[in-house]
Amino acid sequence: MNTEIILNISQIILAILLMITIMIQSKGTGLGAAFGGGGNVYRTKRGAEKKLFQLTIIFAILFFGVALVNALV
Repeated sequence: MNTEIILNISQIILAILLMITIMIQSKGTGLGAAFGGGGNVYRTKRGAEKKLFQLTIIFAILFFGVALVNALV
């Protein structure tokens, strides 16, 4: 297969995964702040929320890297 095709497919897959992790993350935060929950109080992320946050960062870095390589190729 052509390298450009592989990079395009991996960039699409990473974009979809990044969107999914961002949507899952923001789903719980909007409701708490909307009903007067402590939206502005600092709290630490724990458990699955922390893993999801770290996974979002990893997907973002991978997406940026693939996009940069794709632009240079």
